[in-house]
Amino acid sequence: MHDPVPRLPSLLEAVLSVGTDLELRATLQHIVDAAAELTEARYAALDMTDPGRDGLTGIRTAERPEPPEPPEPPESTESPKPPELPELPELVVPIHVDDEVFGDLRLAGKRDGPFTDEDEQLVRVLATQAGIAIGNARLYETARQRERWIEGAAAVTTALLSGESVADALMTVAERARRLAEASAGVILQPTEDGGMEIVTASTLDDPGDIVGVVIEPGSPVLEQLLGGEPVFIDDTATDPRMTTRVRHRFGPSMMLPLQAGGRLLGTLALPRRRGGRPYTAVERLLATQFASQAALALVHAEAQHSRERLAVYEDRDRIARDLHDLVVQRLFATGMMLESTQRRSAGTGDTDKDVHAMLGRAVDELQSTVQEVRTAIFALQQPPADAPTTFRGKVLREAAGAGAVLGFQPSTRFIGAVENRLAEPVAGRLLTALRRALTAASRRTGVSRVEITVDVTAPLPDGRPGVRLTVFDDGGAGNGHTEGGGAEGGAGTTVTWQSPL
Repeated sequence: MHDPVPRLPSLLEAVLSVGTDLELRATLQHIVDAAAELTEARYAALDMTDPGRDGLTGIRTAERPEPPEPPEPPESTESPKPPELPELPELVVPIHVDDEVFGDLRLAGKRDGPFTDEDEQLVRVLATQAGIAIGNARLYETARQRERWIEGAAAVTTALLSGESVADALMTVAERARRLAEASAGVILQPTEDGGMEIVTASTLDDPGDIVGVVIEPGSPVLEQLLGGEPVFIDDTATDPRMTTRVRHRFGPSMMLPLQAGGRLLGTLALPRRRGGRPYTAVERLLATQFASQAALALVHAEAQHSRERLAVYEDRDRIARDLHDLVVQRLFATGMMLESTQRRSAGTGDTDKDVHAMLGRAVDELQSTVQEVRTAIFALQQPPADAPTTFRGKVLREAAGAGAVLGFQPSTRFIGAVENRLAEPVAGRLLTALRRALTAASRRTGVSRVEITVDVTAPLPDGRPGVRLTVFDDGGAGNGHTEGGGAEGGAGTTVTWQSPL
């Protein structure tokens, strides 16, 4: 064996080089390159015992050199035997990390002959230092991964508690998880009524349109675990017999993690990688599972916060409605009665008093209209804003609100008579259709600054039958009005009248 001292500087340089980078892949590449340079090998590789643990494949310097061609056999009359190819001499040294074998460092193709004991001794020293460097790199990589996932979970929590809608909240979870896991897609599945699970949200690098709506049918082997709130880890989605969806062929390794909080299953977070992608490591599985738990808790808290905010809005609306009814309406009603009394006392006198009488009449009419509009506002305040209206009044107010968004102001709405009791289908449906048409026409006219809607179930038809009359007036120009099913009202502006028997 040669004295290794002359090569000591090279060994020290190699030992120092393997610890210059804390990133695991870079550390492994330094180890392989240093071993090749130290032994003057044309080929070096690191074959890991458990590549899945760190999510890495083998590390190498270059392609393996071909062994030398065997000499041609001498000519003979006997049948030639297949030549035996000489094996390329290798130097194999294991690398230990703590008490386990991380992998084998393989060297081949030494330039000036076979490997010597001195080469082996140098590589073993390098392997010892490599084990320490790999352990440090693993710790650093794990710490960095934890930091990324913790930051991601905090960002999701902040976003969810900022008042996002349910759909936006689920998309936030799916997109952030996809980026953290370096997955091909981030998918949210939720249970269906028939016992399956459906993809309701998908974040992908491509168009997710054909993924949303995919259903895992009841009876699928994977459903029992998912609906039971258990995580499912899949090596290859395309070939796993438990996977039955029509998009499974696109994906390889995958994690399916429960979104569960307080014993309540909100859904499942799936993070598939492309087919042929690297498998998820044990650390990635653990961190993703913790992320899903924190995201589920944030979803529950966001839902509770949204419910509290809605309750506060309802309570405020109820208070405003009570104040309007108890204070404003009662005062207006009392004022109207005083004016009516004054009007009766002034009746039958001179021309000046007649003018006063007429003015009092108009004032009483205005007060009655105001009372009716305030009552309509009270009714609107008592309706759940996010729910579709179920009453006829609510449906009329919804049409008015929709027109208001186009007009830039809210139309005035009056109801005369017991519309809920006297108006039934199909008359109510036809009235709403006529209202929608009239509001659409008004929104298309220029100069419209006022729209008045009146629904009167006390107005008899010309033939004396009880009926309902819809009147929609707007001040956009002059016209003689338009009539559907009955008489017209004319005057300045445009008036649309619709009426029908009850």
